[in-house]
Amino acid sequence: MLIFRGVSWLMTVGGLWIIVPALIAGTVKSLLILDNTARKGVQRILEMADGRCLGAVYSIQTWLLVLVMMGTGIALRHSTLPREILGALYVTIGWALFFSSRHAWLVWKRISELRNKA
Repeated sequence: MLIFRGVSWLMTVGGLWIIVPALIAGTVKSLLILDNTARKGVQRILEMADGRCLGAVYSIQTWLLVLVMMGTGIALRHSTLPREILGALYVTIGWALFFSSRHAWLVWKRISELRNKA
């Protein structure tokens, strides 16, 4: 959703050229910051075979950080920042989150392949 909203803002202001630098920045953020957290989250999910609540995948501190990030996003959306900046931020953050989700999808694919072989 972040990517689509960011691209739509960039389209309205003629800033589509900003998408490429935003994707590069998002990839860097994914590789340097989010990938480690994504891998840890996947590992915690795999270790939760005891039926605990899926919300227990992350610590309370992580959930609080998610709430802060959501609040920041809402504040930014309602701010007076130019749409070029907001669009770039949304595309960057959205792409970083999407790109780092590949860790979960790869594990899901491996598990599906193992189940199909059985």
